[in-house]
Amino acid sequence: MKKHDKTLNTYPKRLYIGMTFCLCFFFMLVTLFFTGNIFAMADENPVEFGEVVYYKNQNPIDLQAIIERNISGSRKEEMIVEEVDMEYTTRYKNNHELPTGVVQVLQEGRVGRKNAIVIKKYVEEELISEEQVAENIITSPVERIVEIGTGSRFGYYEAKEGDKVYVVAMSVAVRLAPNENAEKICTLNKDDFAQVLQVEEDWYFISTVEIKGYVPKNCVTTKNPNRTNLEGNAQYTKQQLLESLSFEMDLRKPSGLTLEQFKQVLSQDGKDKNGIFMGNAEYFYYIEQQYKINGIFVASVAIHESGWGTSAIANQKRNLFGYGAIDSNPYGGAYRFDSYAEGIDLVARVFVKYYLNPPGTVIYDGNTTSGKFYSGSDLASINRRYASDKNWANAVYKWMQYLYQRL
Repeated sequence: MKKHDKTLNTYPKRLYIGMTFCLCFFFMLVTLFFTGNIFAMADENPVEFGEVVYYKNQNPIDLQAIIERNISGSRKEEMIVEEVDMEYTTRYKNNHELPTGVVQVLQEGRVGRKNAIVIKKYVEEELISEEQVAENIITSPVERIVEIGTGSRFGYYEAKEGDKVYVVAMSVAVRLAPNENAEKICTLNKDDFAQVLQVEEDWYFISTVEIKGYVPKNCVTTKNPNRTNLEGNAQYTKQQLLESLSFEMDLRKPSGLTLEQFKQVLSQDGKDKNGIFMGNAEYFYYIEQQYKINGIFVASVAIHESGWGTSAIANQKRNLFGYGAIDSNPYGGAYRFDSYAEGIDLVARVFVKYYLNPPGTVIYDGNTTSGKFYSGSDLASINRRYASDKNWANAVYKWMQYLYQRL
């Protein structure tokens, strides 16, 4: 019996020794895995070894501290190596020959792959955060190149027989023949629609519920990028948009604002001291069109995280979201973007891929979502896995309300 009691009394010591040995052995393997160096995603010059690029660690891993925290209470940490995606960036180019609002992809993006050392933190067995402290690149991502129309017309597309077209001019005359001097039948107004029956040179032979006739091609379009919303192609009123706004709203659905409305709500605001949001308002519209996400939500996250673009990370790294920042070194870990548009585009895709949709959902690039941090598509659900601040969702919603009220 005394021997049995002694075994029980020494068990915690053996457990501690065993944990220490295992973690030390793991640390040695990780060190060997990274060819004798520990590397981290920091804003430093990379070191190249053959085809693999490494980033030197600014934040050494304190293994002893991890062990002590694990045996001190309900909080636990683990360090793992995992292979993960490296998201590509998107470069936007203006094209004055394309109508305003049109998005044209010149080069599709491709995600890269990397091995990452990640520290995961748990409370009562629930994962509350994970921080990447080191990485090495397996394959580099390929950037996506997109042209956006800045021409004077709004969304002109070549239609074919059977297509529905919308009037983009303030008004257009419907004529008996494909000729400017032909007899006028009636007038269609902006955003009226008709069906194309026949295509003739610079004219469409169209039909509405009441009439048939000819209209010039350059006065109509097969879709209206400046009137895109959830239900159709009509522009919503301020009242309609406000009625759609709620704390529980599905953030996978576009806001319904037009390009001009995005510019309106993000322009001429005294809080935007550096003019960052006014100068990049259009990109919150373009992410809606491409990725199925509420652009006002993304803009509100950027406002909240960057203090209206006044933070050091926002100004010096063109990073409005603190994307990549880690608790131990926020500035050093935060990504540096070549433009604000790059960061807006990338973070929108991260929300769609990891937070807003359950695993297996088909998304913008034809691939399926990871859904790694998915718990719902409303603000409260995103807050659970995106931010440790429990008031984050309320703070973001405050800015969503503010922007909608500026319509």
